[in-house]
Amino acid sequence: MSNIRVASLEDAQGILAVYAPYCATPITFELEPPALPEMRRRIAEVLKHHIWLIAVDEEQVVGYAYGHAFRDRPAYRWSVETSVYVDQDRQGMGIGKALYQYLFDALKKQGYVIAVAGITLPNPASVKLHEQFAFKKVGVFENVGYKNGAWHNVALFQRQLNELSDKPKEPKM
Repeated sequence: MSNIRVASLEDAQGILAVYAPYCATPITFELEPPALPEMRRRIAEVLKHHIWLIAVDEEQVVGYAYGHAFRDRPAYRWSVETSVYVDQDRQGMGIGKALYQYLFDALKKQGYVIAVAGITLPNPASVKLHEQFAFKKVGVFENVGYKNGAWHNVALFQRQLNELSDKPKEPKM
């Protein structure tokens, strides 16, 4: 079983190794894998205010999950967008589920109220994972991404992390 911990900049190469194969698929709309310095920058940016977790098996990154700002405007600060990626050779082994469990526990403790996720369709494995964590589909952007010779829809999902309040406390890191 994998160990889960908070990512550091030193994990960027392993994270990139998990992510890069997805760039050949419509699961991400990125056309090329980012360069290593760009991946380090992304990790550092997320870790300023949110959390980035990795799953490690025998010192190899086998998956990751993170939360990041849903939108830039201040009224959105209680909402967080989540992402999870698992090494393609290790899918179906519970790594994504374990990462998301740790992630949602942390996001709840931080005080976030709503988690959102976007899933390129079709992607039944990702839809199933999100539904296992009480995400509900709230809409579909139709034909919003063109990649690999086809137009792709993106389903939007959300789940409540904490109770709504008339005076919500600021999320904390």
